[in-house]
Amino acid sequence: MRLNDAIPKPGSRKRGRRLGRGISAGQGASCGKGMRGQNSRSGHSTRPGFEGGQNPLYRRLPKLKGFPVVNRKQYTTINVCQLASLSANTEVTLASLLEAGLLTASRGPLKILGNGELNVALRIEAAAFTQGARTKIEAAGGTCELSGNS
Repeated sequence: MRLNDAIPKPGSRKRGRRLGRGISAGQGASCGKGMRGQNSRSGHSTRPGFEGGQNPLYRRLPKLKGFPVVNRKQYTTINVCQLASLSANTEVTLASLLEAGLLTASRGPLKILGNGELNVALRIEAAAFTQGARTKIEAAGGTCELSGNS
């Protein structure tokens, strides 16, 4: 098949309307556009994006920040420096942190953040770890386990 073989099927293309060529032509005088008004005039009826004076879509959307994630995952976060007050070889989970009073509420699975220093070996089970938190926990002699509820 070549480019010159790509032609429309016979009868699929109709000729354009001949507008403004007299009453007998069928589209004379106002050319089927009605009497007066915006859409009867020549040229474009409105600019692209115009919604009749309603605040248009491009102005309703947030500027520059992008769109929010629809189903954003909420984590209960805690920093490594807050875990330094625990005793050595403690099993750290979301439930144990709530019991110890280091967390006041559960907003979803536990995520460990890497702010601060840690010098106590802990066994931490959480849904997610930042890279800095994982290196600090393992440098202190602790272990990081991913829980299934991430």
